[in-house]
Amino acid sequence: MMEAETLPRSVKDSTRDALLESILPLAAFDGWTNDSFDQAVTDSGIDRGQALLACPRGALDLIVRWSRQLDLAIVAAVREADIKAMKIRERVRFGVMARLEAIGPHEEAARRARSRLMLPDAASEAPQLLWATADTIWRAIGDTSTDVNFYSKRTILAGVYGSTLSSWLNEADLEKTEAQAFLDRRIQNVMDFEKTKANIAKLTADLPDLAGLLGKLRHGPGPRV
Repeated sequence: MMEAETLPRSVKDSTRDALLESILPLAAFDGWTNDSFDQAVTDSGIDRGQALLACPRGALDLIVRWSRQLDLAIVAAVREADIKAMKIRERVRFGVMARLEAIGPHEEAARRARSRLMLPDAASEAPQLLWATADTIWRAIGDTSTDVNFYSKRTILAGVYGSTLSSWLNEADLEKTEAQAFLDRRIQNVMDFEKTKANIAKLTADLPDLAGLLGKLRHGPGPRV
């Protein structure tokens, strides 16, 4: 069995990719279970010791790997598209759709993955994966914010993607017309919120610093010079 420190990143990634390819059709029927992981190891022909080094948490690590692959599909799709001609809302929609469409024929595996991520040992994993997806979309479409907007954009988009994913996976229609309409409404809601926030910022730009005034009321005006 290989020592953990001797398993290069490239080998770990290629091992996970091979196991993921094997487990996806299994997970659709049996879920992301230990049995599915063991069967994927057997089907892939990978040494079990190497598989456990690459995936110490078993199938859960393969869900994380799949999520990363779907995020990379966003980057690839954006590179091939002419997003410069798109408005921001169109770019965001494009990024979300690119990831959803990358799920392809593995929707049942995706449903089972969502169920697996609800278990206690994966409690922190789901929000991290949603954040990573939102971050990937914003970076791919050219977002360069570094202030508080960096966090608010990703937090809001994570919510948009998560709810749209539920709609996508629950819709039997191959065209996903209801899910796409749902996505459009969610994006419109976000745009309306951002517009309102910008208008409020303009209206309050010339107002006194309320926090400063309250501070003076509480602590006094400070020492006189």
